[in-house]
Amino acid sequence: MNRIPWIRRIAALASLGDETRRKLFDFVAASEDAVGRDHAAGALGLARSTASFHLDRLVQDGLLAVEFRKLGGREGPGSGRPAKLYRAAVQEVAASVPDRNYDLAAELLLAAVEASAADGVPAREALLRSAYARGESAGKAAAEVAGEAAGAAAENFAGLLAAEGYRPESDGAGGLVLVNCPFHRLAAGHAGVVCAMNGAFLNGAAAGCGMPPDRIEALDLEDLRASGAAQRGQCCARIKPI
Repeated sequence: MNRIPWIRRIAALASLGDETRRKLFDFVAASEDAVGRDHAAGALGLARSTASFHLDRLVQDGLLAVEFRKLGGREGPGSGRPAKLYRAAVQEVAASVPDRNYDLAAELLLAAVEASAADGVPAREALLRSAYARGESAGKAAAEVAGEAAGAAAENFAGLLAAEGYRPESDGAGGLVLVNCPFHRLAAGHAGVVCAMNGAFLNGAAAGCGMPPDRIEALDLEDLRASGAAQRGQCCARIKPI
């Protein structure tokens, strides 16, 4: 899971709109080892100061990471200062507006196909199992980070929902509405499958975070839209009050 937060993905893509930064990122990402400023500048025909500025901007935007290492195998006194080197911090960056999470949907569907073939269970059953297990794993990981502070389960769950693109907001009664569907385009044509997968993932995530059972309520989204209680692109699930 561990997706880069949405706003940072947007900033990273905006950063790569600069041609020099895009070329530097491509060069560093394609290199087998971390790259120094002089190497990058020479390879791309840039002034060292220009390469340094853009490389550090790529670090700031989360696309590159820095490490310090002495080059040439020399160690100890007199061997010089460690060199500042750059390596790719991410394999790829994708962002959409509104935020979508089609990567997660693809991973769950592929895991279900593999499980169905291996275990001989119906594809739908395998999908629901895979989605629940993935959500539960993500919830437990979030719970481990935050510990057992008072109210941590609900806070961890809301944080996980935000990280996955659901945009949770208070419903005014102690529960949450999910104002964004991370699987919107898929759900538009395959609601029966995608919404069931979504519900299993949310139930697993809630359980992993330590939420009380039966917090996820499936809604008839078309009825809600017709009544004006839901907007287009909203998730079909609601989190009941604890």
